[in-house]
Amino acid sequence: MDLQHWLGRATEAIQEWADGFGPYEPHPSLHVDDDRFAAAFQEFTGRLGDNYPFFHPHYAGQMLKPPHPAAVVGYLTAMLINPNNHALDGGPATARMEREVVAQLAAMFGYDTHLGHLTTSGTIANLEALFVARELHPGRGIAYSADAHYTHGRMCHVLGIKGHPVPTDEHGRMDLDALEDILRGGEVGTVVLTTGTTGLGAVDPVHRALALRERYGVRLHVDAAYGGFFTLLAGAEGPEGIPAEPWRAIARCDSVVIDPHKHGLQPYGCGAVLFRDPEVGRFYLHDSPYTYFTSSELHLGEISLECSRAGASAAALWLTFRLLPPTPAGLGRVLAAGRSAALRWSDLITASEALELYQRPELDIVSYFPRVEPATLSGIDAASARILAEGMADADPVFLSTLRADRDAFTTRHPRADADSDGARVLRSVLMKPESEHHVEHLHARVEELARAVSGASSRARVLRAQ
Repeated sequence: MDLQHWLGRATEAIQEWADGFGPYEPHPSLHVDDDRFAAAFQEFTGRLGDNYPFFHPHYAGQMLKPPHPAAVVGYLTAMLINPNNHALDGGPATARMEREVVAQLAAMFGYDTHLGHLTTSGTIANLEALFVARELHPGRGIAYSADAHYTHGRMCHVLGIKGHPVPTDEHGRMDLDALEDILRGGEVGTVVLTTGTTGLGAVDPVHRALALRERYGVRLHVDAAYGGFFTLLAGAEGPEGIPAEPWRAIARCDSVVIDPHKHGLQPYGCGAVLFRDPEVGRFYLHDSPYTYFTSSELHLGEISLECSRAGASAAALWLTFRLLPPTPAGLGRVLAAGRSAALRWSDLITASEALELYQRPELDIVSYFPRVEPATLSGIDAASARILAEGMADADPVFLSTLRADRDAFTTRHPRADADSDGARVLRSVLMKPESEHHVEHLHARVEELARAVSGASSRARVLRAQ
């Protein structure tokens, strides 16, 4: 789609709408001279150049990519009106759009009933889920994987409840035996299961945790902020398909969080929280006599901890879902391309003499490290850091990220490594852009080249020290 054309149509459409209310004179205090604006805009665009190329397939670092053009057009068009989805009076059109996209997300997860809304982030979405959990189980804590996002420990602190980190297994998934040991103490009211950790993309065994809920009477909350849309590939045929059981089990969990600003192709910030039981809305009850007055329908602000929220976020997601719906044939194809790239790169790394796979990807995150001699954690850490820095500075740049693995996590996966330090950084690439599918061979070749150069430099340094 021609982004410039549709942005022009956006301004025309909103102007036509505005003209229907009659002319008025803008206040002179808001006037800005074109020459002054041109100077400020030149400085502004120059400063924006200090960014990494998140749009380019050579950027294979963090969970960053630009939104889909449809989301950009939807957001900017609605932003010209600037609706506030806190109340129907602040954004009647975008509030309806929000209800529709939230219903699509609920259907994607298999919820027959739901209560939910968009949020400004996955952090706020998880805060709301844990807030409801605290209200339903007062005085009891929250258990979450030791590899879960740090937001859970932080939000437990905010809510004044005790967090219980649970050890992970050799794949980075929550160890359910260790979880059950904690649950036996009776101090935990809610278990957070992660479908797609932000470090490795590990998927906790949600389906196996269901039995623990029945046994110990706990709530199950699923943090699918990163991996949630991968449910579209659950049980699919072909190499891109993923085991269905954990994803199908989400339909039986009490709440789930997802971030459309990741695989949903949306701009920041767009998260969502969904509860399977609509009755939890009673915990949000409040009175705002000046806000809710034109409709007896439930306002989104009545089921949210946040107040003002950009209706433009709902508009962007609604327009995107009209074109790329959350179905296997819609967004599922986008995710399949990123997963295909991750699997292909992991195969290339497995066959490499310069790189070694840290852990086989479950979703679209690839973790790996340079082969060094001797194979010490300190040597791997130093080599990974050099590849990261030199890759970004190269004339043909490649942008990666690192993940710090502690001694136990590393040696469990690679027992032959000499644990001469308390851990090591490994390289990490998030292949969430579908374009990565056609660039992964180039990425691999560049990282191999960097790894050989770093390894050669290390060998020469050892020789010089020996002399």
